[in-house]
This record gives sequence, C-alpha cells and structure tokens, in this order.
Amino acid sequence: MNNFVWAIALTLLAGTAAAQSDVNITKDMPSVSVPTESGMVDISRIQDTKNRISGDWALTSRPCPDFCIQPHTPAEGVTTIGELELIEMLQNPQAVVLDSRTPDWFASGTIPGAINIPYTYVVDELAQLGCEPDFDGWDCTEAKPVALFCNGVWCGQSPSAIRNMVKAGYPANRIFYYRGGMQTWRLLGLTVSGGE
Repeated sequence: MNNFVWAIALTLLAGTAAAQSDVNITKDMPSVSVPTESGMVDISRIQDTKNRISGDWALTSRPCPDFCIQPHTPAEGVTTIGELELIEMLQNPQAVVLDSRTPDWFASGTIPGAINIPYTYVVDELAQLGCEPDFDGWDCTEAKPVALFCNGVWCGQSPSAIRNMVKAGYPANRIFYYRGGMQTWRLLGLTVSGGE
C-alpha cells in the first residue's frame, strides 16, 4: 500500500511540475526582446498548451494556382532560415526583417520588429535596405542582410520579391528567406504585433 501511495504522490508532483513549466522558445530561451518602431517588444510563445490556430491560419489546402507550395530556396544563393535564425536577425541592428505582404495582411498582424515593403514594389524601396540609386538602377555594395517572409509555404509574395531583388542587383548571399512565414510563426504560438 505504501508503494501505491508513493506512486500517486510522485505522479501528482510530476503533473504539477509539468503544469508549471513554461512554453519556451528554446530550452534556454524563454523569450527575447527585439527593437521595433514603437519600442522594445518581447517575443515569447503562447503559454496555453491547449492553444490552437484558427481561421485562415488553420487552412491546409489552398487552390494552386494561386497558392502553390513554394520552393525551399526561391533564388540561387539565397539562404532559407527558420524561426531561431529570424529571431537572431531581429536582434541584429544591422539586419532588416521584411514583411513582403500587402498592407492589409501586414495590418492583420506581423512579426514584431518587421517592416512592411510589399512585394509589388520592393525594388523601388531598395534604399531602405542599404542600396544606392545609380544610373543603371541600384548599387547594392552596402546592402544590409535582409530576411523576407509572407504568409507561409504556399505564399508566393516573398519568393517573388526575392527574385526581383536579385534581378535588380541585390546580393543573393545577403538575402534570407523565412519560408514558414506567418502561418508557422502563429502555429508555434510566437508573439504577433498588431492585428487581432
């Protein structure tokens, strides 16, 4: 009988410890602060272990075209990254994280610290990314490291922007593609600025 009581007590203690544990970004990173236009913002994960994505973010099947699965690498020389690498870039004052979605999508919620330059005119805004206009288009010798994202692996907005940037002379090795986009960011319960 004593073993049975001990087993129940240990089970209850283990359950209490599990209930008190945080949903961290990584084992050693519960949250991270990143600079934004409106001040520092903490990025963390939603602590409710029963949380689920809903609405448009829960959709698994979109018609192709227009919503075809995008390649892992949208252009030669571009590096595809995940959430941890994107968080590092958000903390790097020399890097830019660019939400390449249209303004309505940006207003519905974005990654804290990201700026919005829609994919339709990113080439016109390369000065924000360290390029200088010249007679032939752009001189991008001082281009900043930039990570682009859109809605998810089925969204062609950031791949289109990336290909146009490379064509305009932006160095591909300074472009990073966060392929998971907002759908994966939300799926992981990471902090979203603005919107809902």
